[in-house]
Amino acid sequence: MRVTVTPEQIRTAFEAVKDDPSFDESRGLWERGRPPVEMVQAMCLRPELLRAFAGFGHSVYPGGLLERRVKELVIITASTENECQFCTSSHCDLVEIADILDEPLQLIELPPHVAPRERVAIEYTRAVMRDSNRIPPALEEELKERFTDPELVELTFLIGYINMLNLFNNALGVRYHGEYAILAPAVR
Repeated sequence: MRVTVTPEQIRTAFEAVKDDPSFDESRGLWERGRPPVEMVQAMCLRPELLRAFAGFGHSVYPGGLLERRVKELVIITASTENECQFCTSSHCDLVEIADILDEPLQLIELPPHVAPRERVAIEYTRAVMRDSNRIPPALEEELKERFTDPELVELTFLIGYINMLNLFNNALGVRYHGEYAILAPAVR
């Protein structure tokens, strides 16, 4: 199901959050005369949701305690599992542009080839998505060894947050069309 957003709705909503660092990439597009990515456009129909999105995002992405590599691997893992074209493709572009990860889709499929903390975050993401009531005890133990309690709260919140965004994008048919590639120098 697709929604229709007018340029005026985008302008009005985006102006209200233009100084929020959560929208740096969107601002880069806006400053180049292009609309923000489709997910942000859809949220412009409800500016309150756009502001809430920024608030949640700011607390865990790009801000927060966890290193950006871990966050991106979690986002790409969940988004791939949920078949969310928007989040998978946009985050693969963002990590390439910002030189954060090489070949993220291969990394999430070959966890032994990532740092132990990253591997555990990928495994935890999949375990939470499979059955959040039954995290294997061995995985819980390894999580406690590699992450502090505040980091575990952030990691778990990020998994839930990206799943919600994946569902939002999938249900509304939100697509990513390579918009961040236009920003290559600005995103770095």
